[in-house]
Amino acid sequence: MRSQRIAEEGRGETLIVVLDDGEDAFSRLQEFARKEGVSAASLTAIGAFSRATVGWFDFASKSYKEIAVDEQCEVLSAIGDVAVGDDGKASLHVHVVLGLSDGSTRGGHLLKGTVHPTLEVVLTETPAKLRRRKRPALGIALIDADPQQNSGGQ
Repeated sequence: MRSQRIAEEGRGETLIVVLDDGEDAFSRLQEFARKEGVSAASLTAIGAFSRATVGWFDFASKSYKEIAVDEQCEVLSAIGDVAVGDDGKASLHVHVVLGLSDGSTRGGHLLKGTVHPTLEVVLTETPAKLRRRKRPALGIALIDADPQQNSGGQ
């Protein structure tokens, strides 16, 4: 993985992260965000995977139904965000649309994706600190939109 800051706007920064062949996209991006201290950012990416697992969230069971994509696929679209999770560390939330060789697609929450040959990611940081909190009634963690909750630590 390689990264570069390509803009400093005074109110945030833009980072380019290029993942290499064989790296797991989700875990490497989360690791990068934690190492760099990213507390609020949007994310977009394009590239390809040799295999991936996406998830469809089942509210009845409060768990992800895993959908395996066991073939080379294009990352047609990846969008997401970074916020601080309940553990105080950067928490990634990414949705992907994957293109298959026959032109069909698979999509959902990115759970795993083995990069092949590359994944080009743009992280756009904001000066705010976003907080993602677990919602027990839903079974998922969502960004807390209350600015008072986000500015005063945890």
